[in-house]
Amino acid sequence: MASGQCKRGFASLAAMSMQPVPSRRIALSFALVFVLGVVAMAAGIWRYGYQQALGQLAQRAEADLALASDRLTTRLQVYRELAVLTADHPALRGLEAPGRREAAQAMLLEVADKTGALDIVYADAGGRVLAAAQGVIGPDLAGAGYFRRALHGALGAEHGLVGVARSGPEQSGPDRRRAYYFAAPAFGPDGAVIGALVVVADVEDVERSWRGSLPAVFFVDERREVFIANRSDLLFWRRDPGQLGLTPPGGAALPFGTAQSGGHEIWRLDWGQYLPRQALHLTRDLPLVGLTGEILVDVAPARRLAGLQAATVAAICLAFGAVLFLVTERRRALAQANARLEVRVADRTRALSQTNAMLRREVAERQEAEAALQQAQADLVQAGKLSALGQMSAGISHELNQPLMAIQQFADNGAAFLDRGRGEKVAENLSRIADMAARMARIIKNLRAFARNESEPMGKVDLVQVIDSAVELTAARLRADAVQLDWAAPAAGLYVWGGEVRLAQVFVNLINNAADAMAGGAARRIAITIADEEAQLAVHVADSGPGIADPDRIFEPFYTTKEVSGEEGMGLGLSISYGLVQSFGGNIRGVNAATGGAVFTVELERCRQERAA
Repeated sequence: MASGQCKRGFASLAAMSMQPVPSRRIALSFALVFVLGVVAMAAGIWRYGYQQALGQLAQRAEADLALASDRLTTRLQVYRELAVLTADHPALRGLEAPGRREAAQAMLLEVADKTGALDIVYADAGGRVLAAAQGVIGPDLAGAGYFRRALHGALGAEHGLVGVARSGPEQSGPDRRRAYYFAAPAFGPDGAVIGALVVVADVEDVERSWRGSLPAVFFVDERREVFIANRSDLLFWRRDPGQLGLTPPGGAALPFGTAQSGGHEIWRLDWGQYLPRQALHLTRDLPLVGLTGEILVDVAPARRLAGLQAATVAAICLAFGAVLFLVTERRRALAQANARLEVRVADRTRALSQTNAMLRREVAERQEAEAALQQAQADLVQAGKLSALGQMSAGISHELNQPLMAIQQFADNGAAFLDRGRGEKVAENLSRIADMAARMARIIKNLRAFARNESEPMGKVDLVQVIDSAVELTAARLRADAVQLDWAAPAAGLYVWGGEVRLAQVFVNLINNAADAMAGGAARRIAITIADEEAQLAVHVADSGPGIADPDRIFEPFYTTKEVSGEEGMGLGLSISYGLVQSFGGNIRGVNAATGGAVFTVELERCRQERAA
């Protein structure tokens, strides 16, 4: 667009120069008109470039806000699940006895220390606190909204300030901390709510990991108050009804203005040195935690980029205008000046063509890179299966070699019995040879199915058959390592939504990881059970090993506690399994069992009849 306008202006000036030399006033008038046109064009280019830069900035801001929101909800979800899982703990039963209260309090204190919770409290149905890790929320919870919701059998959640005693002899008075409360009901044998377990999460501990790592991000609650932020200066700022900006607590409103630019909301503010003066403002609702996430991203880089583009185009146009103005003043050098002008225009056109070609090549390269990434992900899944087959190769070779030797022996015996005319013995040996061949065919069938690169879409899969295949593939390795496998297949099939080969890979990885974890242990046992729930089927794979050292990192790529070598894994098995289960719409998690060892749970969506049809 800019080059076209420049060409038209150059052509008009060139045509003017072919006429008799005008007076100096006319020449200056044409020069003024040209300069005004360049200014108008530069303003249009600046606006267009600014809108484009704002669009890219908005995409990055949305990604940053989504990242911060996911970090917050994930950390709070940990405390929510902690409340649900701990509410039915056996140590919290019969707390009317003083001795049991001391044991329960010790248990809650240990859980709070390990999870980083500010406090964990158990109260009876009347709100009276029977056991507490720290006791920072008082002895009576009857008036708390989250506690009343838990008494109705639901999960209560609320946030606010809690008083915590300060440390140090020079400190006096409580320290007011921001906290999130999660209350889970505790049910009695008759199904009635007999109490509630309350987990108090320290918000400052939750936001500590991402404070200052992103642009200014803050979360506003239903009271229109900033409750969580990665800029501590913004905490407890409020938003009055009808107000777009924020007001400091206990102070007057600071300078603030807003504007719309290409569908984007721009805030103009002067709130301190750690916040931009002009910022792109985006919001994101978080109904799960009752907050609204907001982000402020500095638009100064976008303005600088747009200004640089406009200044570059204006400089180019003014330079050519100056050349043409000199040409009009020197009519005798018109032919020579026109030749130079045509060469320069051709160079600029060639440069633009080269730039366009480079842009097209970059687009093609990016598309090729995306296709390569998808292929690499599929190759990574296939490599995981081949790695598992490599670990089981010795046992599988033994599984195939044993029936081969038996077939040879039965064939020799059959030939000897045939020479003696004992037909019934010959038939018996041939029947055994057929059994051995069928066994080898079944093993090879499982290996071929497991090793192939599955490309069919997801569908109805028999979960029991998949686990049977995984058990049969790993049986030789488990016998070689003296590992006892407890697996009782249900009589009827249980159908889930997924891919048969990829799902088998998940269970092969879990069984092999459990066997690796128990290497060198005295008692080696793996138990596989299926929990038949209403909407999902949960498969539990438990082992008697040393447990999980870092449960928060077990599904990260390349994280492993084993030495990386040619025979050991590279920490990709669980990461691949996590991605496969997620692609089926399920979930996988690993925890340490109370009795020792680790328990991995794979939750899969039940394949109902109408969906299968």
